[in-house]
Amino acid sequence: MTVLDETHGPKLSGKIRKVIYPQKVVKASENLRFYTKYAALVLKALRKPRFQTFLKWMLRKEKIEEYRIKDIQIRTFPSVNENGHGLAGKCNDKGQIRIYPKRLKFCQKQMQEFGKKNVKFYIKGRAKAALIHELLHLKYGSDEEKVRKLAKKYFKIFTKPQHAQNSDQHDIAKMLFT
Repeated sequence: MTVLDETHGPKLSGKIRKVIYPQKVVKASENLRFYTKYAALVLKALRKPRFQTFLKWMLRKEKIEEYRIKDIQIRTFPSVNENGHGLAGKCNDKGQIRIYPKRLKFCQKQMQEFGKKNVKFYIKGRAKAALIHELLHLKYGSDEEKVRKLAKKYFKIFTKPQHAQNSDQHDIAKMLFT
């Protein structure tokens, strides 16, 4: 079933889904509840109408055709890249995008320091920034410097109206891009 947007065809939010791999559930079953809640929070954040409207605008501005986006997966468990750092997202040339969570230990440490509300805010912001970043890879391929610069620019544009509502927004953006 395709979800339609009254203005421009299929909705991007209809391509976003949670993915759990059974083999990882066995290895991380003690943390399953945390990661399941994390994935649900991210899914809800990425499907928000305001964010979806922003993504449509960004895709039009960058001339990225929506048909190039095949699937957006919210992975339930973290992943690391070649250098051992946690991965926020990944995109391939087939238009499949994956968004990964931070590790439980990182979130626990942040909750002790900043509180649960701020950590939830960070998680949602991180997921949105990761999706913006990966969507830009569809156009700019492996030009990581350009993608990072544009992702930072677009995330700031998206969060600008929220600055007045939440004074911590600037600090969260700083954490994401430094």
